[in-house]
Amino acid sequence: MGLTAAGAATAAISPALTACGSEGPGSGDVTLKVVAADYGDSSANSSQKYWDRLARAFEAKHENIKVDVAVLSWTEIDKKLADMVKRGQAPDIAQIGAYADYAAAGKLYRADQMLSIPIQAGFIDSIAGAGEVSRVQYGLPFVSSARLFFYNKKLFDEAGVLSVPETWAELKDAAVKLKAIGVKIPYGLPLGPEESQGETLMWLLGGGGGYTDSNGSYTIDSTQNIQTMEWLRDELVGEGLTGPDAPARTNRQDIFDAFTRGEVGMLNGHPTLMQQADGHGIEYGTAPLPGRHGKSKATMGVADWVMAFKQNGNRRQAGLFLDFLYEEQNVLDFATQYDLLPVTTKASRTMRGDRKYKRLWKFLDELGTAEFYPVDKTSWATVQSSLKKKIGSVVTKGGDPAGVLSEVQRQADAMETAAG
Repeated sequence: MGLTAAGAATAAISPALTACGSEGPGSGDVTLKVVAADYGDSSANSSQKYWDRLARAFEAKHENIKVDVAVLSWTEIDKKLADMVKRGQAPDIAQIGAYADYAAAGKLYRADQMLSIPIQAGFIDSIAGAGEVSRVQYGLPFVSSARLFFYNKKLFDEAGVLSVPETWAELKDAAVKLKAIGVKIPYGLPLGPEESQGETLMWLLGGGGGYTDSNGSYTIDSTQNIQTMEWLRDELVGEGLTGPDAPARTNRQDIFDAFTRGEVGMLNGHPTLMQQADGHGIEYGTAPLPGRHGKSKATMGVADWVMAFKQNGNRRQAGLFLDFLYEEQNVLDFATQYDLLPVTTKASRTMRGDRKYKRLWKFLDELGTAEFYPVDKTSWATVQSSLKKKIGSVVTKGGDPAGVLSEVQRQADAMETAAG
């Protein structure tokens, strides 16, 4: 999953990783094995540097505990971790994009078995709730992100778009004006395989729907969701307002790159897009997501997760390290390095109270009411994969939103029934 682009540089798994939790020299010595994802886009800003600093600082306080961290790219970490667990060589701690499969298989410690009470109570409620399976927290949020509507100020001025769209009708009107002055991509609609489930969810929320209802049941083929995708098909894509390339073949990073070249008038984006746009001198604005009849009732929130495996029996030592990981400054250090949002109320308050973080304040405002993927469901990985493969087709000419959404709904329901 991942909140940012996958890192280009990948740290190799050290041979020691296969000896998770092994006893070190001296009585009671333990080496914790940690596997984490890389949020950097080059060796210069690889996450390995953060984890190495954190590990050395922790070891200075706990002389009998060593920490060995392997940082892997987002493109390989899920498979590498699954292979390690299958071989009976699970790490003590893993930081990846999902946790539910391992929780359902009984392989993880509960949060209350790992964390001190102040740390566990310190997570932002809307995020911590997404880490629960059957009302028990197994997934510990690591970093989070919310989505906002981005627009190119220069192109808006040139097209005579006087106000930021709050409704879909206003968004379409702005797109028509942008197209009229020759803007290549009036609205960027990435429904390709990279993260089409995210772009889709933002639109579904704006249409009064979503992937699940308040009880957590799948509502993929709801009337609201079908109507949302029909609107995209007929009013944006069908009117030639999403650029020359088919949305089904357009990935998020494609649209982000085009935005930094000044070719996109509007798009939905996360905080990292600010870094990219600033680096290319793009003057942009941000606002809440437009909705069918007004500002969207909610934006999409995304979180990545930390989990602790039972296999090696190092509950106490892993718990101490996790408490250290969630100390306020450590949370802020990682979040600010990649323009992400902290997952604890204390770090969020600090960010809100310091003007050096002002550019992230709008995202913080949205996070409190953000809706997250149903990552607590073991079926979500498969459902998400189906959406990535199929959702782009529904906005093409002759596309069938009702048929495709119903097909994914049936698959989701069958998996939920099988899971009991």
